[in-house]
Amino acid sequence: MNKPVLPFRLRRAACSLLAGCLLAAPLAAGAKEEAWPSKPIRIIVAFAPGGLTDIIARTLQPQLSEAFGQPVIIENRPAAGGTIAEGALARSEPDGYTLLMTADGVPANPHLYKGLSYDMFRDLQPVSQLVRIPLALLVNPALPVKSVKELVAFAAAAPGKYSYASPGAGTSNHLFFEVFKDMTRIDMVHAPYKGGSPAMTDLVGGHVQALLISGTLAAPQVQGGKVRALAVTSSKRVESMPDVPTFAEAGYPEFNPHQWTGLFVPAGTRPDVVARIHAAFSKATRAPDVVARLKELSAEPIMTSPEEFKRNLKKDYDMLGALIESKGITR
Repeated sequence: MNKPVLPFRLRRAACSLLAGCLLAAPLAAGAKEEAWPSKPIRIIVAFAPGGLTDIIARTLQPQLSEAFGQPVIIENRPAAGGTIAEGALARSEPDGYTLLMTADGVPANPHLYKGLSYDMFRDLQPVSQLVRIPLALLVNPALPVKSVKELVAFAAAAPGKYSYASPGAGTSNHLFFEVFKDMTRIDMVHAPYKGGSPAMTDLVGGHVQALLISGTLAAPQVQGGKVRALAVTSSKRVESMPDVPTFAEAGYPEFNPHQWTGLFVPAGTRPDVVARIHAAFSKATRAPDVVARLKELSAEPIMTSPEEFKRNLKKDYDMLGALIESKGITR
């Protein structure tokens, strides 16, 4: 039987396709083995220059450049609680050259900002929590309270009369003070500000009575006698405020939230690249000069595995989502 013969044009197209496949195979294999990193690495910082996340990123920058053997470029993308930066990362190539450093608002953002162009769990790959900062409960020194229990009794005696400040609606400071209110069954009015500094200014001025703020911002004001610290959320006392008890010491061991800075890459980034990024940051956070600087900020390094970080995010996502819905909190 005669074998069918393909027309010449089809035979030529088939040969071209086969040749292309044979040429592409070694190129694809070579791409998988391409050395990383071979160019500068960009870190998107979700907040403005001079903020805590930015300070931490720039503290780590020299160590990271040395570890990667490439320049590390910091790009600040502030606004909308970090969602602008999160969206920028979600749209980036998953090649290990774009990273995101952001703060603890990540698990709350999907509940506060409707219609986001990305999905936190689908598009952002957690690498590690990097640093955590305890919160300090502050009051104006004129307030006749010197302990957490005294504040609770004072506020309970006049529901709705006194107010507490926060750096803004939906911030972790706001959300965790609401947790504290539920825990102690007190009623204090929320006074949102545009940042921690103006909130602190009005606390010092006596326009609000209380504030739950990072140890970083609290310590200088406490040391200067401008505010009174009742407790800190850390498991042990903070070196910069050694006379201030922990919430556990104050009788509230279950209240221990922290603010944190975390690291993400775009979903789909190669596991070996994620591992190398994690190792570089782990080494950087242990460098003596970095540890010393973090201590000045009342912060401590806390590297987690990507899996642990993802579990923590899911836990916070569920808990904060329920709180935001029950309180009707919006941005």
